[in-house]
Amino acid sequence: MIIWLSSYPKSGNTWIRSIISALEYTKDGIYNPDCLKNINRFPSKTFLKSFTNNFQNIHEIKKFWCVAQDKINLDQKIKYLKTHSLNCKIDNFAFTNKENTLAIIYIIRDPRNVVTSLANHYSLSIEKAKNHMFIPFVTGLKNTIDDNYTVDLVGSWSDHIKTWTNNKNNLLIIKYEDLVNNIEKEVNKLIKFINKFKELKVNKTKIINAIESTSFENLKKFEDEGKFNEGAKNILTGEKKSFFYLGKKNNWKEILDLNIAKEIENKFKKELLQFNYLN
Repeated sequence: MIIWLSSYPKSGNTWIRSIISALEYTKDGIYNPDCLKNINRFPSKTFLKSFTNNFQNIHEIKKFWCVAQDKINLDQKIKYLKTHSLNCKIDNFAFTNKENTLAIIYIIRDPRNVVTSLANHYSLSIEKAKNHMFIPFVTGLKNTIDDNYTVDLVGSWSDHIKTWTNNKNNLLIIKYEDLVNNIEKEVNKLIKFINKFKELKVNKTKIINAIESTSFENLKKFEDEGKFNEGAKNILTGEKKSFFYLGKKNNWKEILDLNIAKEIENKFKKELLQFNYLN
């Protein structure tokens, strides 16, 4: 069965995945990039190549979402999978189902901060990145340095949240901002949630090590050393772009045009209020 680590792109999914990897796949909690390979992305060529080689067509990919998960779960073991996909149904093909999904860890981030990271990652202007957040878009392949990617259907920022959080059963929501402000509390919350489904063998020292070794600075250092292969490339020049962009320095109040901030606030007012991003 699958524990999904789901988020809209550039919302902290890799950070959570790194923390879980350090807790789950090391003895001492000290993260290293090889740990991350234990938590794969879905969809990806690894899981779909038995069914198709047309990785650029979402209408081909959709046919094999659940059958690929059926195959993944044949061993009847609990595993984590990362995704940015909308938890949707296209025609009669659902992204996942209750037979394959055990639990969901959903990571959310203030969209006014997401938009600047999204623009950097996909080589877009802030205006175009904002427009991407307003409507569903297909992502993958063109700007990735990892050749295991397939296309993904990513909904609008609000649709993405709705499709993953509308079922409150076995759901944990983690806010990126809470990770920044009180990571110890959020990691303990994460451990408590995972322990409902499988035992995480941790102690205080291991937890501290996991937190410290997955800091933004350490993750960026690994990337600078060429030990992180999930970054993006400029779709115009082909040059590799930094995946770990600004971290805590990404403060929309200081770097985002106020008119664009206001557009985002008006578009996503309901969700911003729901998750206390607006007073």
